[in-house]
Amino acid sequence: MATKTETNNLTQGSTLKTLVRFSLPLLLANIIQALYGAVDLMIIGKYCLADSVAAVSVGTQVTQIITSVITGMTLGGTILVGKYIGMQKPEKAKEAIGTTLTIFAVVSVILTLIMLCLSGTILTWLQTPDSAFALAHRYVAICSVGIFCICGYNAISSILRGYGDSVRPMIFVAIACMLNIILDLVFVKYLHLDVAGTALATILSQGLSMVFSIVYLNHKHFLFTFRLQNFRINRQLALELAKLSIPISFQECMVRLSFLYLTAVVNTFGIYASSAVGIASKYDVFAMLPATSIASALSAITAQNLGADKPERIRKSVFAGLSIALAMSACFFAWAQLSPESMIRLFADDEKIIATGVPFFRTCSYDYLAVTFVFCLNGFLNGSSKTIFTMISCCFGALALRMPLLYLVQHVFPDSLAMLGCVAPTVSGIMAVYTLFYSLKLLAAVSPSHSLTHRLSARHQSK
Repeated sequence: MATKTETNNLTQGSTLKTLVRFSLPLLLANIIQALYGAVDLMIIGKYCLADSVAAVSVGTQVTQIITSVITGMTLGGTILVGKYIGMQKPEKAKEAIGTTLTIFAVVSVILTLIMLCLSGTILTWLQTPDSAFALAHRYVAICSVGIFCICGYNAISSILRGYGDSVRPMIFVAIACMLNIILDLVFVKYLHLDVAGTALATILSQGLSMVFSIVYLNHKHFLFTFRLQNFRINRQLALELAKLSIPISFQECMVRLSFLYLTAVVNTFGIYASSAVGIASKYDVFAMLPATSIASALSAITAQNLGADKPERIRKSVFAGLSIALAMSACFFAWAQLSPESMIRLFADDEKIIATGVPFFRTCSYDYLAVTFVFCLNGFLNGSSKTIFTMISCCFGALALRMPLLYLVQHVFPDSLAMLGCVAPTVSGIMAVYTLFYSLKLLAAVSPSHSLTHRLSARHQSK
């Protein structure tokens, strides 16, 4: 069993301090995690040609489908473990960890086979530029071989977060990032392996970090011991995990597919547009990190406090988290409006890429603000087990709003990256309105005396 100092009890103490203490390591971990793709693209941009930049940009979009599926499943694990920790049922939490890890191992094998078989088809569907196709295919194939490491690496971190520990996942991701940067430079700059070197650096660094985390946690006598006999699937917990994970994974996958459609549209504009939008996608990740980090924290905080029957802490945490995330995302928005050229130049010195990307950066950056509401509120809703609502909401936004709008803009404003950049903030703005309305109704009910809160808590405690 872990010692008391290793566990962050999210049901006690100052609400604001608890939120900041738990979400800050999450934010730092997410910043470091985002450096993976950023460093990959930055080194490729500095030492390789535009074709390689486009190949990594498109290849990353494809591999993010898998990352989205994994992220959805890991969030389900966070919620499940967090609930039983909040209910002070460590043995049940231990079973939940074993079930989650075992299912992840099976899923990773299935995903690897799917990606190895379909990567070429997906790249063709994305209308990958001919000059970048072979390089992109090589990148995706190599990354697909490392899916097991990506699954294990993310699963362990999500379980620790549900346990109330956001510090050790940050340490593990920092180790992976340092290894990734070193290997990127060795493989690309010195061994001249181009995009294959970037892909190898990514999977090797995550694999080594996963091994380190397992050895470290066993040494520290974590609640769950990584031994073969502990990898068991509890049927009831597996069903509970499926109810939480499948809607989240499905919505993440649909959202990613809609962004892949954006990639397909942009690829018809040529190699410079493809490179510019690929760079913009890296900034999307960084600009939205405050919101995604707060959202992850709110999921864990909500799950634990529902299990502990402390609903008032949930309401305070949501409002505090939303305010913090919005203020931080606004900084990136201001940068994109005032100096988009400097943002692009960090990744590529090609003047044509810079000139092409500036209009897109200025319009798409409005999404940094709008999507903050969506992410933070979805974090609260997921922690409340309202994953069906968030799934329907995100799928509606992706399939009924984003993709039709992209198609419309492509045909009404052909070759206009500025208008394409308007699609994301428009969709996020619409989603923010109805998500906020639904969340406010639920939050209004989150008070110690309200019957809905007692029904929510009773339902969690009965499972």
